[in-house]
Amino acid sequence: MADAKILATIERSDTEQLQISLSEYKGTSYLNMRIFFTNDGGASWIPTKKGVTFTADQLDILTEAIEEAKQEFMAEAE
Repeated sequence: MADAKILATIERSDTEQLQISLSEYKGTSYLNMRIFFTNDGGASWIPTKKGVTFTADQLDILTEAIEEAKQEFMAEAE
């Protein structure tokens, strides 16, 4: 992967968003979740230091945590 491949974008405000992307660094692929901001009305988005990076072997742990959170939220909605 030459450039990051954006998988999803979650709007947090008019000037802030969470970008979920795949990227590669020194031959290793990563899943990144990072806060980006804009100061030009969304023409360009700039990454902040706020975020997390996961390696491929950590994705199962992340997936399990997300599934558990979904079940908790569904149980609260009932």
